[in-house]
Amino acid sequence: MITDKQSGFLDTLKMERVRTILTYTYPYPHEHSRHAVIAVAIGCLFFISSDNIQTLVEKLDNNIKWWSMYACLFGFFYFFSSPFIRKTIKPSYSNFSRWYITWILVAAVYHLPSFLSMGVDLRMNLSMFLTIYVSSIVFLLVFHIIFYGLWYIGLVSRVAGKRPEILTILQNCAVLSVACCVFYSHCGNRAMLRERPLDRRNSNWLSFWKKEERNTWLAKFLRMNELKDQVCSSWFAPVGSASDYPLLSKWVIYGKIPCNGSCPGSSDEISPIYSLWATFVGLYIANYVVERSTGWALTHPLSVEEYEKLKKKQMKPDFLDMVPWYSGTSADLFKTAFDLLVSVTVFVGRFDMRTMQAAMSKVHDGNQQGDLLYDHFSEKDDFWFDFMADTGDGGNSSYTVARLLAQPSLRALKGLSVHTLRRADLLLIGGDLAYPNPSAFTYERRLFLPFEYALQPPPWYKAEQIAVNKPEVPCGAQLKQYSGPQCFIIPGNHDWFDGLQTFMRYICHRSWLGGWFMPQKKSYFALQLPKRWWIFGLDLALHGDIDVYQFKFFSELVKEKVQEDDSVIIITHEPTWLTDWYWHDVTAKNVTHLINDYLKGRCKLRMAGDLHHYMRHSHVKSDGPVHVHHLLVNGCGGAFLHPTHVFSKFNKLNEVSYECTAAYPSFDDSRRIALGNILKFRKKNWQFDFIGGIIYFILVFSMFPHCQLSHILQHDTFSGHIRSFFGTVWNGFIYILEHSCVSLAGAILLLITAYSFVPSKVSRKKRAIIGLLHVSAHLAAALILMLLLELGVEICIRHKLLATSGYHTLYQWYRSVESEHFPDPTGLRARIEQWTFGLYPACIKYLMSAFDVPEVMAVSRSNICKNGLQSLSRGVAMTYYASVFLYFWVFSTPVVSLVFGSYLYICINWLHLHFDEAFSSLRIANYKAFTRFHIKSDGDLEVFTLAVDKVPKAWKLDPRWEGETKHPQQLSHMRKFPSKWSAASSHQDPLKTVKIVDHFVIERTNKKDSGNVDKEPVQ
Repeated sequence: MITDKQSGFLDTLKMERVRTILTYTYPYPHEHSRHAVIAVAIGCLFFISSDNIQTLVEKLDNNIKWWSMYACLFGFFYFFSSPFIRKTIKPSYSNFSRWYITWILVAAVYHLPSFLSMGVDLRMNLSMFLTIYVSSIVFLLVFHIIFYGLWYIGLVSRVAGKRPEILTILQNCAVLSVACCVFYSHCGNRAMLRERPLDRRNSNWLSFWKKEERNTWLAKFLRMNELKDQVCSSWFAPVGSASDYPLLSKWVIYGKIPCNGSCPGSSDEISPIYSLWATFVGLYIANYVVERSTGWALTHPLSVEEYEKLKKKQMKPDFLDMVPWYSGTSADLFKTAFDLLVSVTVFVGRFDMRTMQAAMSKVHDGNQQGDLLYDHFSEKDDFWFDFMADTGDGGNSSYTVARLLAQPSLRALKGLSVHTLRRADLLLIGGDLAYPNPSAFTYERRLFLPFEYALQPPPWYKAEQIAVNKPEVPCGAQLKQYSGPQCFIIPGNHDWFDGLQTFMRYICHRSWLGGWFMPQKKSYFALQLPKRWWIFGLDLALHGDIDVYQFKFFSELVKEKVQEDDSVIIITHEPTWLTDWYWHDVTAKNVTHLINDYLKGRCKLRMAGDLHHYMRHSHVKSDGPVHVHHLLVNGCGGAFLHPTHVFSKFNKLNEVSYECTAAYPSFDDSRRIALGNILKFRKKNWQFDFIGGIIYFILVFSMFPHCQLSHILQHDTFSGHIRSFFGTVWNGFIYILEHSCVSLAGAILLLITAYSFVPSKVSRKKRAIIGLLHVSAHLAAALILMLLLELGVEICIRHKLLATSGYHTLYQWYRSVESEHFPDPTGLRARIEQWTFGLYPACIKYLMSAFDVPEVMAVSRSNICKNGLQSLSRGVAMTYYASVFLYFWVFSTPVVSLVFGSYLYICINWLHLHFDEAFSSLRIANYKAFTRFHIKSDGDLEVFTLAVDKVPKAWKLDPRWEGETKHPQQLSHMRKFPSKWSAASSHQDPLKTVKIVDHFVIERTNKKDSGNVDKEPVQ
């Protein structure tokens, strides 16, 4: 019998040294916590008493323009930063935007009348921040260079070789500098008298906690100044004097002597600011050295059980986000545009991969049908197959659909009834396998990865090996004998952007899409199914139609093998019945010829993707011939959502009437979703800032500076200000037309772009009107923002808050008070200036000028208004426009997104235009669906469309998948739990939220007792 002590000893023996890689808890990999920044900010506000706030309110209450300026300033900065609040995006841009906003906001607020009334001198704080910031950067960079040199020659541990990111160093230096400035704001740089330990222990701050004063504790707590003095004198007192540290006496800054009038000499006390800075730097260095050199941060003792739990907790799928279609910086989108341009202008009509496939089939087999016709399903008794399209966008949405497809069975709700549907034997994918363009990266990360997570390929399969002799059936069995799920795929327009090269490599010359076996050799195919059903998978390429050789294959197949009472399902990527109706066009003439003149009523169903929603149209009973009985669109395989309400009025194809029997999402939901363009466009497309901000700046470039603003400020009434303001906006528009060069060229170019952006289905006159109104809205918004910025600068100049002395105002003031506030009796600054050949004060001087963007802008503006632009050198003029752009970009980016989003909303809901552009902007991962078919014993085809309204955003390792017994050679489709990841929140798991949004039955062709009659299921 094992005692508790023995059990504990055995548990100890199980402990082993396990190497673990540190992963950051927060979405941004900083070595300091963001909570430190919050703590500093709270500490800064903690000591601001209510009396000072009341003084500020009373002072500013008499002048509404300062309140207005603060409201506008903070409003614009809030809307600029709103997409990044509580949202994990690219760390590089998020960090850049955070520090960029902080920089120019503080630089603007520094010049407004605010903090002096609260006893905070921002000039000293900003000057000291920049000085400490530069000093910290130089010191830490020197440290890292020395440390890396020691690593290089082998004097420190080899695990220390990972160099820190420069951004991490800069952010640590910024936090360190802010902490020192907060300390200076409330405690100053005073050299305080030392107290004996007993006296310090009996200091007044302890009296807050005495029993006899508990009743007045709240009153004393509200007197922040008293508490602040006690904190500064007791908790953050100076560490000592130069006599205590004689070796450091020439390398420190000293404190300021607290005295009234003239002071007899310098202090011997070391500056508490310097002590705090040295402490922080020392902690950073010690922490860095320990983590990199001792290995403590890379290894720590864990039991095997604890390690496994930690590993599972840290694991999560590496999914890509939805494609940012409105990104101004995405290389993928530029490549997509280039590939499309080359494919359309160079290869269309000159080279067609489909022709090459037909030629290669004849050369190798002598029989073209050998690579295109598959009949191994025809003898199955109970047959199920799935259809999906347009996958390979966001990882969450693609995996959601793949996880549903992979399950051995699904339980889905239809009203109050529950249907149990087993996994399909066949998966059909209707094109557009990866967005935004076909490449090795997009296919592997956006297509294959989610499907491999949902249903793993065989253990022996090597994806990098080309499948030469397809089908490479597992274990050498015949294709008819293989019982696992199989997959056939047709390409979409996005797959053709590179001439079908990636599709041929990854689909036609690979054998597995996850756990789905792919026997397919060409981009189009014919499948003979049980009960006299056929599937024709057509490749429309970028032509919107099948080629001659493809038509020949299918027409001969119909003549030779398709019987009079057979039923055919035709799959294309593009739903030409909807797109032709929308664009007022006629395409796919060869497809129509094949259906009408060869199949002659045997086409029971046409399926397509391309439009990322679900819609089904069924023919209206009539006496005339019906060439196609049902039209089904299901492009909900993973790509962004498309609207349904735009196509609500479609009702006729080839003189046959159809009615919409199902739409997902519903027409009302579709209209409601479109509203997100107004509210969420910038949040979803923050990378559009790079384009939008530059466009707005170009539109008003010629208007800077706008010197004649006196007439706006002279009015005494609010209505007078408004009339004068908008009159100036109109005059600015006239000025652009009559005198401007850059702004006029930008406006004309934008007008041409806006005209071209309007869909071509609209007449030229309407396109011109829509484009003109669109550009006018942007131009008016840009002029209003320009005038607001110029008014703000003009008001500050008139009140002597800007342009008072020159470009280096802040540096000159700091140099005049530096010796008083930070005594340097040993001449440390002079020695540093000598050793750095003058770089020490020069760097700080120009850094302060670069920081003080409003001052640079105001001084340059005053010079231009007084002497003309020609009086400035080219470098100074460029500096002026750069300083203007820094603020104008913040003002303009939220507005340009609002205007453009409103344009998309109006067009999609009122004019039914831009169905692609207006919904790709929203990047909606929800509303995903696929269609499952069942060929019943009587030959009828039962159809279920299964959908998930909300796609999970967080996943965890499925414990059932992890705990299931695995056999070395077991195929994943034989497992009970084949998918690796389940939703982190169980109630959001697709297996629990899946529902049936459409259910109907298609009768087989030519039943003697009933003709061509289709029926809805009995519920």
